[in-house]
Amino acid sequence: ALVQLQKSLEIKSRVLGPDSPDVATSYNNIGGVYQAQGKYNEALVQLQKSLEIRIRVLGPDSPDVAASYNNIGSAYKAQGKHNEALVQYQKSLEIRIRVLGPDSLVVASAYNHIGAVYNAQGKHEEALVSLHKCLVIRIRVWGQFHPHTTASKRNIAAIHSATQGRILRRIFQFGNPLVSSFT
Repeated sequence: ALVQLQKSLEIKSRVLGPDSPDVATSYNNIGGVYQAQGKYNEALVQLQKSLEIRIRVLGPDSPDVAASYNNIGSAYKAQGKHNEALVQYQKSLEIRIRVLGPDSLVVASAYNHIGAVYNAQGKHEEALVSLHKCLVIRIRVWGQFHPHTTASKRNIAAIHSATQGRILRRIFQFGNPLVSSFT
């Protein structure tokens, strides 16, 4: 697959020019293959090229730019570089909220990614805040019983289980706004 993607990139660059959104997509796809192979440094080089073209051609507030930040965050997360992943996921989230609105499903996905990173860092309260925001959007858009909504509930329950309910008790004790969605 990588060889075909690289040939496609060469053709697109020659025919469409190096700053084509299609060229950016090719770099993104090559980065995805490298990431799947565990070649994270190579993936990041390709994903960064995609991001740079997208910013230049589509502007900094494009949903494609947000997707690039998300993909770079994913590559960092896969390496266990959680702080770097969070920076990228936050950039993606900010663009998506501005451009697509706060109730977009890709905004919910961004909150889910951020929550997963916080959870991996052991920052369970921060993880719950992000995962709760994801859940609220998914309930609003899909309803209580959609598989993705159910997955969000499981993610939240897993943190409560892992922390043996310590966070949930603290939430109830201090009147955290998260409580309203659980009661």
